[in-house]
Amino acid sequence: MHVDYTTLAKTIAALTEGETDAVALMATVACEVHHADDRFDWTGFYRVTGPELLKIGPYQGGHGCLVIPFSRGVCGAAARTREAQIVADVEAFPDHIACSSSTRSELVLPVTTGAGRLLGVFDIDSDRPGAFTEEDAQALAAILADTFRDAE
Repeated sequence: MHVDYTTLAKTIAALTEGETDAVALMATVACEVHHADDRFDWTGFYRVTGPELLKIGPYQGGHGCLVIPFSRGVCGAAARTREAQIVADVEAFPDHIACSSSTRSELVLPVTTGAGRLLGVFDIDSDRPGAFTEEDAQALAAILADTFRDAE
């Protein structure tokens, strides 16, 4: 099953209309995206909580790492560079942080407000290698931009 991103975007927009609380938005996005595709094994957010520091936020799936510095792993790289990270094989990614031994591939996107403030990163893990495409990254980045535009 592959995601119908047009429908997913409309569903998330309808559910979050008028909402500006970042955690409420994160919880809703994590839930909707997680259940949209069986490739998505763990789906969640790491929030910026201090200088160069991410802490776990709303997620779906097994437990995640609680704290990730910007200097480490795929999530840290997305926060540091503010660029999407598509990792086909986590074993080949230097300094990958293994929060779950079942993770084989990962997609991490920076999450910013419309004003450009970094709120955190959106992390999707898959137990399949090479699970994510540029199409996934672009479609999800557009959903995140729309959803968090007015977030506080």
